[in-house]
Amino acid sequence: MLVGQLQGTRGQLATISVEAPLIEAAKLLHGGQISLVIVCNLDGSMAGIITKTDVVRQISVCQGTSCTTRASSVMTREVTFCHPDILLTDAWSIMKERGLKHLPIADDDSRPIGVLNARQAVQALLNEVENEEDLLRDYVGGVGYR
Repeated sequence: MLVGQLQGTRGQLATISVEAPLIEAAKLLHGGQISLVIVCNLDGSMAGIITKTDVVRQISVCQGTSCTTRASSVMTREVTFCHPDILLTDAWSIMKERGLKHLPIADDDSRPIGVLNARQAVQALLNEVENEEDLLRDYVGGVGYR
């Protein structure tokens, strides 16, 4: 299965501009649905990411007007991401190697098109294995054959 074939990856996508204040990222992260905000350049390409940890870290040193800092000053700039045409097993390997809970999905121009969540990846991989097991069991049992 390819990463781009997974349902729900677009629903995890939240983006803000590099010029946006950090409070915009915090608002997106406040609910339970979004755990990663992608910061985009003016052309829409990925510039970095912000997580809840990044927001908390900044707020802990916030004094006075420093709470109005831009998202770009807090974001992680080295972003590990994947393209929609890679195998889910390869994306899962990247996530395991680097200890990632989320993996942005980007097109060829580095524009974000979704976010792969570790739970979602594991569920899809388990479903694939179960489907293969059922097919093998049917084959061995002669189900559907004369």
